[in-house]
Amino acid sequence: MKILAIGDIIGEPGIKKMKEVLPNLIKEQGIDFVIANGENSADGMGINKNTFGEIVCAGANVVTLGNHTWAKKDVFNILDDAKIIRPANYPANTVGKGYSTYECRNKKILVINLLGRVDMNVLTENPFLCIDEILKKEKADIIIVDFHAEATAEKIAMAYYLDGRVTVLFGTHTHVQTADEKIMEKGTAYITDIGMTGPEKSVIGMEVASSLKRFVTSLPEKYKTAEGKSNFSGAVFEINDETCRVEKITRINL
Repeated sequence: MKILAIGDIIGEPGIKKMKEVLPNLIKEQGIDFVIANGENSADGMGINKNTFGEIVCAGANVVTLGNHTWAKKDVFNILDDAKIIRPANYPANTVGKGYSTYECRNKKILVINLLGRVDMNVLTENPFLCIDEILKKEKADIIIVDFHAEATAEKIAMAYYLDGRVTVLFGTHTHVQTADEKIMEKGTAYITDIGMTGPEKSVIGMEVASSLKRFVTSLPEKYKTAEGKSNFSGAVFEINDETCRVEKITRINL
């Protein structure tokens, strides 16, 4: 089985690039299951019904979120959909679900979304303890975790914590693809960040001029999604059908 994870989709440029690339990529590489992080798909911050629909129609089986989950009020109209999950370590009474199980090629695939706590400025439960509780309750042939976190140290620590307990752990949020993909000692496939799908000439998807103004002057400046040519980033995980372990990880950067 081949599972594709798509890095943070940034605004209209990212949606456009995803729609151009994803259907062909699914056919050419024989992709069986697609996970896309869509938390920046609406104007570069948040998600709405339209962008969620476009991501799913292009071929995504499940859309994950992150620290900008609540940036658009429209998100409350789609959180009941089976194809979208928000971070599981929001407080227990939070609307939506943090994980879900899907069927693909006679396998049960459990997808879990977690949010990091280091330098994220979001009030959440401990992601390490949260996933312990999920893994006690939920069973599946393949378990995949999108860890939406800022600190590489937190992501790497989570990889060691979950090694042998989940099939795949990939990082999102920093929008910069890392070259550290590997299969851990106990069999878990890991990469610190799968990158972003969005404007190439940008500061992690945002317009260069507005980003520079914030850094140079230290004054508040509203971020704007950059325009122009975009990249499509992610990773393909090839899983042995008998062992349900990853045999190969291929970074995608188109």
